[in-house]
Amino acid sequence: MAAGLAITSEYRHYNGKLTLLVVISCMIAAMGGIIFGYDIGISGGVTSMEPFLKKFFPEVYRKMKEDAKVSNYCKFDSHLLTTFTSSLYIAGLVASFFASSVTGAFGRKPSILVAGASFLAGSALGGAAVNLFMLISGRILLGIGVGFGNQAVPLYLSEMAPPTFRGAINIGFQLCVGIGVLSANLINFGTEKIRSGWGWRISLAMAAVPAALLTLGALFLPETPNSLIQRTNDHQRAKLMLQRTRGMEDVQAELDDLIEASNKSKTIDHPFRNIVQRKYRPQLVMALAIPFFQQLTGINVISFYAPILFRTLGLSESMSLLSAVISTGVVGTAATFVSMLMVDKLGRRALFQIGGIQMFVSQIIVGSIMAAKLGDVGGLSKVYAYLVLFFVCIYVAGFAWSWGPLGWLIPSEIFPLEIRSAGQSITVAVNFLFTFGIAQTFLSMLCCFKSGIFFFFGGWVMVMTAFVYFLLPETTNIPIEKMDEVWREHWFWKRIVGEAREDIKL
Repeated sequence: MAAGLAITSEYRHYNGKLTLLVVISCMIAAMGGIIFGYDIGISGGVTSMEPFLKKFFPEVYRKMKEDAKVSNYCKFDSHLLTTFTSSLYIAGLVASFFASSVTGAFGRKPSILVAGASFLAGSALGGAAVNLFMLISGRILLGIGVGFGNQAVPLYLSEMAPPTFRGAINIGFQLCVGIGVLSANLINFGTEKIRSGWGWRISLAMAAVPAALLTLGALFLPETPNSLIQRTNDHQRAKLMLQRTRGMEDVQAELDDLIEASNKSKTIDHPFRNIVQRKYRPQLVMALAIPFFQQLTGINVISFYAPILFRTLGLSESMSLLSAVISTGVVGTAATFVSMLMVDKLGRRALFQIGGIQMFVSQIIVGSIMAAKLGDVGGLSKVYAYLVLFFVCIYVAGFAWSWGPLGWLIPSEIFPLEIRSAGQSITVAVNFLFTFGIAQTFLSMLCCFKSGIFFFFGGWVMVMTAFVYFLLPETTNIPIEKMDEVWREHWFWKRIVGEAREDIKL
């Protein structure tokens, strides 16, 4: 009789090493993260600058400066002000679906080029804006750039990277987001001191620098072997590219898997229609749930509105911008770098759990301090204001080594080739949809919930941490074209997609 069952998973390990071509190509592509991060950091900073508010949002400026009866939590409550921030994400949401077609039909490189060029145009329009129409139009162009970039860059990084380095290389995207946020915060801190009041124009126009670098760099990017096989069916060309990227002659095993995945993908005429099939159910759930949860961590509340939040606490304009530099810039970038080093060693699930607990505890503490010490008028004492800043830093660090990078890494590595572009578009679209929702409603929620806003997001962090613990399998070091096997071995998803092969030992 059988003494027991042993389930073993044998994933084929490919030959290859981390080559200079892969490193340089991924560094250039990851610049797409800098344009995304720069916008996140810059929008929150300029909306706390008094000359900017006075020119474009005089009602908010009046409430902040003149109306002492307005609650601390409600001074910045303006749908017009939130439209400035959130208009980018509606544009990105629409653009991401066009980007899916471009990325699938023409490759990852053209989408990255469109991202850089559109962001370049948007930064010029924003820096030169003389009215609200020009300002919002510039934001829409920026949104198109971010939509194309966020759709194509994570795919490019995951496909170029060797399996054993995929996590670290893909997190390079989030590291660049952090660098973009830090750069924006430093620029805001400097331009705020320009007494003539036009510093905000420099802040908005400087987005052209990373956009130009991305656009020029993208001209020289090689296309991924996965995309070459999928679009051209030129196996020899794909093999040569694979040999260059892996730094070895013997790449036949990986090439065979890419060809197999490509052949399968060509049987799919309508990827958006096919992605709802039962066999793709786990990937679809993750494409919807992970970006949804990522936004409900509350991170973009901190990223967009950190200077405004610190002004709510009673800090000066300059101190609020400096606090944003420290919290979302320095701490976020450093923690993302730690994640980059550890993700392929500790694994994705461990970082999710550590970061989730860290974010929950810090949000509860911040909410408690504000509930106890910050009323509708007046501000926090310096001791409590800096204590809030400290725990905001703890929260940002928790996000930056968990949901920040992994929210982009996991979706980019779990889709089979035949639905990969469509799946990534859904991920980006959901991300932008809920980013828009949070950006558009946060200032009203802060006015309504007051300190309770942190308990609201803290509750969601507990839900998403449990979701990952029970429903997300480990994907570390598994070849991207063999990722479907992890779902057939998972205790829950195997009931939906079918059992993986088992080796039964008697």
